[in-house]
Amino acid sequence: MANEAPAGDLRLAQLTKRFGIFTAVDELNLTVPQGSFFALLGASGCGKTTTLRMIAGLEEPTAGQVLLGDRDIARLRPYKRPVNTVFQSYALFPHLDIAENVAFGLRRRGIRKVGDQVRRMLSLVQLDGYERRRPAQLSGGQQQRVALARALINHPQVLLLDEPLGALDLKLRRQMQIELKRIQTEVGITFVHVTHDQEEAMTMADTVAVMNAGRIEQLGAPAELYEYPATAFVANFLGQSNLLAAEAAGPAGSEVPVTAHGTRFSVPVDRARVDRGAVYLGVRPEKLHLAEAADQVPAGHQQVEGVITDASYVGVSTQYLVRTGWGSELSAFAANSGVGRQHPVGASVVAHWDPRHAFLLPREPGQDDRTTPLLDEPVKVPS
Repeated sequence: MANEAPAGDLRLAQLTKRFGIFTAVDELNLTVPQGSFFALLGASGCGKTTTLRMIAGLEEPTAGQVLLGDRDIARLRPYKRPVNTVFQSYALFPHLDIAENVAFGLRRRGIRKVGDQVRRMLSLVQLDGYERRRPAQLSGGQQQRVALARALINHPQVLLLDEPLGALDLKLRRQMQIELKRIQTEVGITFVHVTHDQEEAMTMADTVAVMNAGRIEQLGAPAELYEYPATAFVANFLGQSNLLAAEAAGPAGSEVPVTAHGTRFSVPVDRARVDRGAVYLGVRPEKLHLAEAADQVPAGHQQVEGVITDASYVGVSTQYLVRTGWGSELSAFAANSGVGRQHPVGASVVAHWDPRHAFLLPREPGQDDRTTPLLDEPVKVPS
């Protein structure tokens, strides 16, 4: 594998992949800064794995460029690219011990003295002393670390991670998320991680790109995407959101007045992706609070009356569904902090929120309230 060229940002320019009449990746333009931990997040079929395979050289682009620094590697064979991939299936050789599995890439390149490099890699992934064991003697998490060491020993400029934690149980997956971030920080190379798991992407990545229908819906820091989504798809794919169909009348000072189901609300101007016409008024479930009566609502909060239709205890919180007077249901998450009381099903409540925690998103005329994830409808943000 050629890795002599200097590293640089990974850039995808007008990258396109078509399978017959189906466009899997549609003129993708993307820059992954050198040394960053970057996540491509999306549902099955959104084009994220096809994008990764084009970077790796396992799929030939229909059009566009894959640039590493100033060098276009889109037409290079996979083994000539300074790129390695870690897959969900670890693909370890069962007849080789751990040391020889890790050394495989070096052996293929004709390097004979590999012992020191192998030991350093196993130490990096915290598998000191495992050199002579076979893959079958290791747990799933340990096998994943071996696969990671085998990729890193080749000193790639970019490491591609194709849902590498998907086969692990929840506890082990969370442990490996922390480990992967630690390793990336230590080695300092570019990690590009493909996943459908929003928590995984937000836990590890410096930057997250949310893909839908072959395009990027939104790109930014995890907190930015979560707190201020750009489209209804992002709002309900990265977590959950209550999205009320509303009409905005244009900015009035520092606020944008909106009307939803006959009730007037307002959102700060800097929380509005659009400020007039058909919009969604969005509030995250954990920002939606429940009170027993209107006189318990803090000053300045906006409110909607409703009835509890479901209460689910999930440990860290109780998740409520509140049916409004116009028939839609709102989700509210109440942290189990020991403060406040539980609300039984059938109880009348007032759902309220601080308008600084709400947001306005573009809405196609005729679309109704949404509180469930959207999987295939990109919404264009007006330029």
